[in-house]
Amino acid sequence: MLRRLAILCALFSTAILSAQPTIKKVSPSPTSPASGKEMFVSYCSACHGKDGIGNGPAASAMKVTPSDLTSLTQRSKGKFPELRVYSAIKGDAEMPAHGSKDMPVWGSVFAAMAHGNEGEIQMRISNLVSYVKSIQKM
Repeated sequence: MLRRLAILCALFSTAILSAQPTIKKVSPSPTSPASGKEMFVSYCSACHGKDGIGNGPAASAMKVTPSDLTSLTQRSKGKFPELRVYSAIKGDAEMPAHGSKDMPVWGSVFAAMAHGNEGEIQMRISNLVSYVKSIQKM
């Protein structure tokens, strides 16, 4: 009886471990650098969710829970932290989620997409920051 119980426990543990969510890494699809919303949906919503609250389909597989991007202004005493968000996206700021192997630093991804065109890189990041600003809860 104990042996059967041990085997069942082992099988159950294996089933639970194999059911853990994993993140599938894929190349980013091209988007318009002029559309912050399109970039957000394509690049950010997997972790942060389409509404930006941190509940995307990949969130449960992350080591660090994705931030609720809709409350940045609220958490910054009523002022949207534009430079901090820009730096986080570009990769200049120390952000555990953005610096991990699970989530890319978007500045380098955008640089590759723009073939090093600094104006396009800045446009992408600025428009993405503007979109994040537009989804703030008041």
